[in-house]
Amino acid sequence: MVTPLKICQADYANVQHMNALIQLLDGYARDPMGGGEPLSEVARTNLPTALASRPFMFSVLAFDDAQGGMPVGLINCVEGFSTFACKPLVNVHDVVVASSHRGQRVGEQMLNFVAQLARDRGACKLTLEVLAGNTSAQKLYRRVGFENYQLDPRMGEAKFMQRWL
Repeated sequence: MVTPLKICQADYANVQHMNALIQLLDGYARDPMGGGEPLSEVARTNLPTALASRPFMFSVLAFDDAQGGMPVGLINCVEGFSTFACKPLVNVHDVVVASSHRGQRVGEQMLNFVAQLARDRGACKLTLEVLAGNTSAQKLYRRVGFENYQLDPRMGEAKFMQRWL
């Protein structure tokens, strides 16, 4: 079932958009896939200003108008740069779908919208990272065209790593 949604690029100066973004991101943060902890008060307070000050960031929101404009989806994106292609790329950093709307193609609709915004920016590709245990997200990503990253199959697939500072 495909839920009819209003999908838009978030306006970081719009209070309704920022409330939706923080509500959805906090729900994701509390989920085991997001770490199981609520957003800090610092993040909740400063995120709208921090996002607005970074022109390489953009977010997409999904609202269910049949449910009174309820926010049901969020994707946060970071523009990067592919040195091999000498073009921008867009990293899909957070993908959030409200539990009430999972399985209704909300993520698919938002990712297709992100792909169009990325094309409009001249991006050569979308990238993302996903937890190995998040099989439902992996199924979605494959359905919309993502595949594991590799350059030379003999060298294997890329691994996402981090170092906290």
